[in-house]
Amino acid sequence: MAQKTRNEVGHTRDAGWQIGVSKTVDHPVADVWDFITSPAGVAIWLGEGVTVSSELGAGYETAAGVRGETRGFRELDRVRLTWQPRDWTHDTTLQLTVSSAGEGRARLVVHQERLADATEREQQRRHWKGVVAALVEALTAFGDKPSG
Repeated sequence: MAQKTRNEVGHTRDAGWQIGVSKTVDHPVADVWDFITSPAGVAIWLGEGVTVSSELGAGYETAAGVRGETRGFRELDRVRLTWQPRDWTHDTTLQLTVSSAGEGRARLVVHQERLADATEREQQRRHWKGVVAALVEALTAFGDKPSG
């Protein structure tokens, strides 16, 4: 069996294979947080049919069969979950973080760790890049809605 070298992109001793995708947006942290924790936002990044619970240990299963539980929830900052699609034999850890990137701007980061290997890492890199792009597009529409 081949030894893993320290310089393999996306591999760490503690978290195994991991991927991170981030985007800075022209929306305040509170707006980004409100959207990613709203039903419309959760449907984009986690899946249809679930809500994100702040209660540690609360389980979820999406309409597509992705399941897991809440591992951490800090209002206006981060949500951390286990994440396992129906056809995977292992779970991973998924974290969404929102932080300030200056006046009226926020940085959205999606980080996933405990991936099986470099192939799964690349698959998830493509997946999360698409998810972040969809979130940014929907966030713009969400933020542009006229107030009632």
